[in-house]
Amino acid sequence: MQLTGAEIIVECLKEQGVDTVFGYPGGTILNVYDALYQHRNEIFHVLTSHEQGAAHAADGYARATGKVGVCMATSGPGATNLVTGIATAYMDSVPIVAITANVNLPSLGKDSFQEVDIAGVTMPITKHGYIVKDIRILADTIRKAFLIASSGRPGPVLVDVTKDVTADVWEYTPAMPEQPKRPDRFTPEEVEEALKLLSEAKKPYLFVGGGAVLSGASEQVRAFAEILDAPVCDSLMGKGAFDGTDPRYTGMIGMHGTKVSNFGVSDCDLLVALGARFSDRVVGNVKSFASKAKILHIDIDAAEINKNVRADASLVGDLKDVLEILNERLPQQSHKEWMEHIMELKDRYPLTYDTSVLSCPYVIQELERQTQGKAIITTDVGQHQMWTAQYYHFTEPRTFLTSGGLGTMGYGLGACIGAKLGRPDKICVNIGGDGCFRMNMNELATASRYQIPIIQIVINNHVLGMVRQWQTLFYGHRYSQTVLEDRVDFCKVAEGLGCKAVRVTKKEEVAPALEWAVAEGGPVLIECVIPEDDKVFPMVSPGSSISEAFDASDLAKEG
Repeated sequence: MQLTGAEIIVECLKEQGVDTVFGYPGGTILNVYDALYQHRNEIFHVLTSHEQGAAHAADGYARATGKVGVCMATSGPGATNLVTGIATAYMDSVPIVAITANVNLPSLGKDSFQEVDIAGVTMPITKHGYIVKDIRILADTIRKAFLIASSGRPGPVLVDVTKDVTADVWEYTPAMPEQPKRPDRFTPEEVEEALKLLSEAKKPYLFVGGGAVLSGASEQVRAFAEILDAPVCDSLMGKGAFDGTDPRYTGMIGMHGTKVSNFGVSDCDLLVALGARFSDRVVGNVKSFASKAKILHIDIDAAEINKNVRADASLVGDLKDVLEILNERLPQQSHKEWMEHIMELKDRYPLTYDTSVLSCPYVIQELERQTQGKAIITTDVGQHQMWTAQYYHFTEPRTFLTSGGLGTMGYGLGACIGAKLGRPDKICVNIGGDGCFRMNMNELATASRYQIPIIQIVINNHVLGMVRQWQTLFYGHRYSQTVLEDRVDFCKVAEGLGCKAVRVTKKEEVAPALEWAVAEGGPVLIECVIPEDDKVFPMVSPGSSISEAFDASDLAKEG
């Protein structure tokens, strides 16, 4: 059938099973929006308050559902406003397709109104980028974009289409979506080498990364931990892939990981990394990281092997497939003394906080109690993010959505909106600091416009908490530009944007506020006022070994 380019884009979205799109219209993409209007009963378009909010919402939708998220923007500033969200998705391997429109083909390269080479701008932060100048390749390009975004190690793909292509007419032939590829590049010899390491280990430790979530390998990871008889830690991105309430679980590893995980990994003789990239926030000092251990690295991306930490053996492939082979081949192991030692460390080094005042950990623990640990939690970036990772026990994958690699302040609210639209059966809560919330709080208007029942918790300490913590510990208490004492009233802001709000200043007010928020049935904000100098502990100083993790009690001993 003969269709315009804009209609071909919409038909291709329908082919891919897309039911929700996040975006903001403008001049060059008007043809696409006109086509979306004609198909508004088939594809729900969410008009966000800002294009960055659209990118984060597409990201949250993708993380929560496992499907490809879609965002749209017009040329020039509309397209560049997507960049932070695209980079966020790229760093955390999130499959999104960003569709932008550009000026007419004859106007390209002439500094035309609202012209930007968005494919060039986003080249370093996408798996692939296209600029479509010919309607004859439009449908195949859209299809390739979805396939690339979801194949192998997932990630964002950009498709930029000139406006005249969206108006041109060409023959459209429907096609079935091509299934994502699951590449396995390991050899039988490498499997044997891995099995040998696993069988010989006396003190093994499992390190679960974001790849375990992306591959859907939770059940295989659980079985592997049982067969290997090993303790389990995770990265920020790996949360939920292994049950946070399981006795084997020792908490997060790294800069704000538990002492148990940091000390245990520093003492193990085999560290098995499952879909993890050994980021600097996990590893600390590379030379001393897991220095007593051999390292077995399993990852879908060959480029990650030996990139940050040298591996003694590796298997490149889809984690779920690899673990199914290892679980079948590896005899049952027993490490009774090692497990008893780790359990003793868990008793010796529990996470603690000041229970005498209202604090973020208290709010998070009460939130977990009221949601029975089953909510989808999104966060922004900073102290509240680390406290959430420490104190909310995630038992399922795709329930903790946060910006790990890029550390994007303002990520959480858009992501929470996307998550709720993708998983309407879940309670969805965004936890943000007062500094982060200011970045994209305009997306509350999006939530109220569509009456999306999300809960926004603002942890308000009137400072940029994590930066202030560093200034306290490493910069001689010089609080340069981190104090946020002003007249902003977040509850009034929320109400002005069409949401209901309540302020909490005492511990006894937390439970009633959360009960009200869960029952409300619309977008609500809870502002929780906490002390300005609360700190996230344990902590590892930048560049130090993770075996040197310290907390408030250690600082007190030093005087």
